[in-house]
Amino acid sequence: MTYTQTMTDVAYDCLSKRKREIEFVKLWADVAKTMKIPEDRLKRKKAQFYSELMLDSRFASLENNKWDLRNRRKFNELHSASEEIESEEDDDEDEQLDRSGLDIPTGDDAYDN
Repeated sequence: MTYTQTMTDVAYDCLSKRKREIEFVKLWADVAKTMKIPEDRLKRKKAQFYSELMLDSRFASLENNKWDLRNRRKFNELHSASEEIESEEDDDEDEQLDRSGLDIPTGDDAYDN
């Protein structure tokens, strides 16, 4: 039997029927069972499914590898405060790179094509 829905569509349906988030392992088990994915393809499909979930904007990745529908989550549950994120630029300022031996154009030469 050919299944016409994608794995993420099936996951969306599974999560829509639930009232709250679910662990990835349980979500994958529901999707695999619903789609009747053969045993020999489970491992490869599981990795593909995880990647597709990460890229699909309908889903929210939560702590402890739990997933939920993004539309059921508040903004602050999904986004970190900017002050919590360390700036890499601050770290870079402290480090001086050794550029000796490198032919790096400077000044007006840096913009030549």
